[in-house]
Amino acid sequence: MTTHAHHKVLIVGGGSAGVSVAARLRRQGVADVGLVEPSDTHYYQPLWTLVGGGRAAARESARPQRSVMPKGVSWIRDRVAGVAPGERTVALADGRTVGYDRLVVCPGIQLDWDAVPGMAQAVTAPHTSSNYAYELAPKTWDLIRSMRSGTAVFTMPSGPIKCAGAPQKIAYLAADHWREQGVLKDIRVVLVLPTPGMFGVPVFARELERVAARYGIEVRTSSELVEVDPDGRAATVVDHGTGAKDRIGFDMLHVVPPQSAPDWLKATDLADPANPAGYVEIDKYTLRHVRHPDVYALGDAGSSPNSKTGAAIRKQAPVVARNVVADLAGAGAPPASYDGYASCPITTSRHSMLLAEFDYTLQHRPTLPLIDTTRERRDMWYLKRYGLPFLYWNLMLRGRA
Repeated sequence: MTTHAHHKVLIVGGGSAGVSVAARLRRQGVADVGLVEPSDTHYYQPLWTLVGGGRAAARESARPQRSVMPKGVSWIRDRVAGVAPGERTVALADGRTVGYDRLVVCPGIQLDWDAVPGMAQAVTAPHTSSNYAYELAPKTWDLIRSMRSGTAVFTMPSGPIKCAGAPQKIAYLAADHWREQGVLKDIRVVLVLPTPGMFGVPVFARELERVAARYGIEVRTSSELVEVDPDGRAATVVDHGTGAKDRIGFDMLHVVPPQSAPDWLKATDLADPANPAGYVEIDKYTLRHVRHPDVYALGDAGSSPNSKTGAAIRKQAPVVARNVVADLAGAGAPPASYDGYASCPITTSRHSMLLAEFDYTLQHRPTLPLIDTTRERRDMWYLKRYGLPFLYWNLMLRGRA
């Protein structure tokens, strides 16, 4: 097979994971780093919830991809078509083949709009939106601010998704806006969750139960959206406990699509054969592939059972970078380990936030001393709105945090 280029470390994906690892590798002296990323624009996706809630402008979340690429990294502006780990090569969409000594796989996660009948059509209709797409988030705010009465439904799919708190965040932002406008009493708010509780960590679940009750939100746990009728403006929800289906008419619907690894990744030998979602099969501590020791993965496409958040990536990136550098030096067993840390900043109103921090044990893992983050707080709102974006653009993407 003809190889058109070769890199000591090749990174697949130029999102937060890929750029962060690339920056750290360069800082640790790895001279030959290639990064495959087709997009011209880099997005800070956590801001899209605030865009949908009318608290930020969409343009703030976007910057040119070239502006975040670390110096000295070879940017390969193409899509990946496949990986042959036995040959240590990556196939590109344009027909080229790139070789590597070590591969870092972090292409992000795929939004499966067609997995729910009617969902793909619904988001093009006037009454349905989703904050999981840059072009749709402003539409969410248009729907919220124009609604004065009726039924609003917010849904979350089963299975791992990026930022699992986001389906709830927008419900609380919307309800708080309607409360401020004096119309919440005229709006039925339905929150559909596939989980048995509000959150996987009990201390945060209890706080979110109080938030939902404050707004009078009708929470459907162990339930999931299974069909949307865009023309009839109806959402069919199944109760996984009883199997019963309920057709709910809506005036506004916010959906979150099921998610999985990119289709090309599912077709490779890197994918976990026991998981149909196709995530890269890695050791959850070292983030190294369990069958191909020259391959690492992090971020949303990895099989590690942590919450898929930017905070998780911030803790995973230094682990991958250190282990790759040690591997290249022939150091033997990977020296760095990831403990599953993730955090989920959950906006509970237009002025407050709950910072949920936890690890693989699903226990509260606070990192801010002297601050009780188990309760919604106004100061945490400023962290979400201003502090975290600054950290992202100026420190995390530069390998400094």
